Amino acid sequence: MATDRFDVTIVGAGPAGLSAALVLGRAHRKVLVCDSGTPRNWASKAIHSYLSRDGIDPTEFREQARSELARYSGVVIKDVEVTELKRAVDHGFEATLGDASRVLSRKVLLATGVLDHLPPLPDIEAFFGTSVFQCPYCDGWEMRDRPVAAYGKRQRGFEMARALTAWFDDIVLCTDGAPGLSEKELEQLRQNGIELRAERIERLEGDNGQLQAILFRNGERLPRTALFFDMPASEQSTLAQALGCAVTSQGRIKCGQYESTSVPGVFAAGNIIGDVQLAIVAAAEGARAAFGINRALTREDFDAPNRGGAE
Repeated sequence: MATDRFDVTIVGAGPAGLSAALVLGRAHRKVLVCDSGTPRNWASKAIHSYLSRDGIDPTEFREQARSELARYSGVVIKDVEVTELKRAVDHGFEATLGDASRVLSRKVLLATGVLDHLPPLPDIEAFFGTSVFQCPYCDGWEMRDRPVAAYGKRQRGFEMARALTAWFDDIVLCTDGAPGLSEKELEQLRQNGIELRAERIERLEGDNGQLQAILFRNGERLPRTALFFDMPASEQSTLAQALGCAVTSQGRIKCGQYESTSVPGVFAAGNIIGDVQLAIVAAAEGARAAFGINRALTREDFDAPNRGGAE
């Protein structure tokens, strides 16, 4: 039997989930935050473009956030995965947790985030987060004015190479096989001084996470100090699909006002809704969702005062 009741269950404890918990905690709501411990930025050394927190270590950011949330007695954080989420028999939702316990809540916020797929290159994990990155807005400034590579095929590779021109002059687009680009795109690369290398990549070369060169299978060596890639990312959780949330043509959760999904009572925030992929944007989305959630709860309680509230 589900024993604990909350106003809101937040699935995910990144910037979106923690930000929502703060707003809801300050609104006297009883909130459960479930943290599976798999942050997208697991390899990152710093969070950037976050006003007043620029350059903060992601672990320190999460610790500070949890410390702030500890001031609000209604906010409970559990280091546990939500394995199942469904409509409760009476109203609201029932969540089954990884420790086999079950909880009830009136609303749900999905902030489960995504996981990046790394390029299929040997030992690339050793460079990821130090000299191999997926976001120039996050790490481009630190690598600025150095010789870099963009990795990606077709439109993804082209878009990444074009984006990098804001930070770099020496850019080589490595497609690791047939580029799949139009003549117009190839000409645009040439006009902007971006070299195209379609040879298959053997491996990355470097020491202590610092990229030094890209080695091709034909034996050639391309000196580079950083690589930015554009690869698909996948959702960390299938809870949204299980609940029946509508998705966009890109596979992201479709949201309406205040990050509400197509399923009444379910909200979504952070990278899973496919907006600008910055921590500060995810936090803002979490705050917006929390506002919408609290507004909905308040209106329900106002209309039926004997029915609302977590026990």
